[in-house]
Amino acid sequence: MSVVYTMCVPHPPLIIPEIGKGREQEIHKTIESYQEVMKKAASYHPETVIVISPHSIMYSDYLHISPGKHATGNFGTFGASQVSFSEDYDQPFVLHLVDACEKAGIPAGTLGERDPHLDHGTMIPLYFLEKYTHDFQLVRIGISGLSYATHYALGQAIAQTADKLKRRVVVIASGDLSHKLKDDGPYGFAKEGPIFDQEVMQYLAAGDFLNLLSFDYDFCENAAECGLRSFQIMAGTLDGKKIEPHVYSHEGPFGVGYGVVDFTITGNDESRHFAKQLEKRHEEKMAVLKAKEDPYVKLARYTVEYYTKHHTLPDMPENILDEMKTKRAGVFVSLHKDGQLRGCIGTFQPTCTCIAEEIRQNAISACSRDPRFDPVREEELKDLVYSVDVLGAVEPIEDISQLDPVRYGVIVSHGRKRGLLLPNLPGVSTVMEQIEIARSKAGMYDDEKADLARFEVVRHT
Repeated sequence: MSVVYTMCVPHPPLIIPEIGKGREQEIHKTIESYQEVMKKAASYHPETVIVISPHSIMYSDYLHISPGKHATGNFGTFGASQVSFSEDYDQPFVLHLVDACEKAGIPAGTLGERDPHLDHGTMIPLYFLEKYTHDFQLVRIGISGLSYATHYALGQAIAQTADKLKRRVVVIASGDLSHKLKDDGPYGFAKEGPIFDQEVMQYLAAGDFLNLLSFDYDFCENAAECGLRSFQIMAGTLDGKKIEPHVYSHEGPFGVGYGVVDFTITGNDESRHFAKQLEKRHEEKMAVLKAKEDPYVKLARYTVEYYTKHHTLPDMPENILDEMKTKRAGVFVSLHKDGQLRGCIGTFQPTCTCIAEEIRQNAISACSRDPRFDPVREEELKDLVYSVDVLGAVEPIEDISQLDPVRYGVIVSHGRKRGLLLPNLPGVSTVMEQIEIARSKAGMYDDEKADLARFEVVRHT
C-alpha cells in the first residue's frame, strides 16, 4: 500500500473536555469535524499513523523524527494528567525514512531528542483517533526553520517510504493557523492574521500546494502562524497524486485559527509535482530581485560570490558609484536565505577608506565569519538575498523616548560591553524589544545600566 489518507487538524488544548471543562463547546464545529475525519481515518485501517507536530522537537536546520520503540505522554501541563497516552513507534518505518532522507540530501533524522514524551500537538489528534482505532503504530515528526521546499521534500520521502514498505499510512498534519486574529485573544491582533487564515484555507480547499509553498516568510512570522510547515510536509506526501480536498470547518473564537481539512486520494496526476514548479517560481523571483538590486547590493553580492568560489578578495569593480568611493561610513551587510538570516556583520563606525571597501570587507565577514553560522557554501549563492545598511552618525541619547525601532537603530554599551541592533527589523516593533535584544547581544545582565545611542541608516536592497 502507501499513503492512503491525509488531513490537517488543529491542536487547541481546550478541545479536550478534561481541559476545557465546558469551554470546548465554543469550538464545537472543530470537535464535530475532528470526529468525522478521525472516523474516516480509522476506516482505512492504517498500519502506520504519521503525526507531524510543531510542538515536537524542533531545530532551525534539522527535521527531527522521534526515535525508539515507545513513547508516553499526558496532559499534565494543562491540568489533566489523567488523560494519558502510550504509543508504539514504527521503528522500521523510521529507519527507512531516515535512509530515504539521507539519500535525498534532506537534513532529517533521529538525533538530538531532548524530551521523549509526546507533545500536545501529537496527543490531541491521537485523543480523537483512538476513539475509533488503536490498531496502528506511530511515527512522530517535528518541523524546522528550514525552507518550505525542504519540508515538502520530507513529505515526498515519507510517501516513498510508505510505498517501499507497502504500509497503509495515514498522515495527520497537526497545526493551528494564525494566533493573531483578535485584539482580545491571548496573542493580540495583527492584520496579517486573518489574511493568513483566509489564504491557507483557500489553498487547502483547492489543493493548491504551489501557493501553500510560496508564502512570504516575514508575512507568516507577523501572522504568528503555527501549522504551515506541518501542512507542507503533508502536501509533499501527496506529490503527484490526484486528490479531493474537503473543508470541514474553520473557526477562531479565541483569536487562534482552527481549520479541519482532509484529502482523499483518487489516483495519480502528473501535473501535481510541485517541487519542480516551486523551484521554477523561486528562480524567476530571484531573477527579478537581482535585476532590481542597487549598486551597493550588487557589490556585496559580487564580493560574496567571488570570495565563496575562489577564497580570495576580488578586485574592486570599475563601475561603482563615486559616492561609494569618496564617502566613509559604517556599513552592515546582511544575508538571508529562505526568509532566515544567513549572516550579518558590520561596523558602526567606518574602518576602511571608503564605503565600497567597507562593503567588501563586511560582505566577506558576513558570508564566512559570522560565528552564528557556518560559512556560506557555493551551492547556496543562488538563493541568497542581500541588504546593505549604511549608517549615519551615532548620537548619544538620554531617554528611550528618543528612540523609534523603525527609524533608529540602537547601541547599548557598558564598559567594554556593546550591543547594536539595526532599525526596522521584522518582529521588532517596540523600543523595549529593541533594547532587550541589543542588551542580549552585548551580554549584559538584567541589572546592568547601559548608555544608549541611536543612529539612522539608509537601507539598500
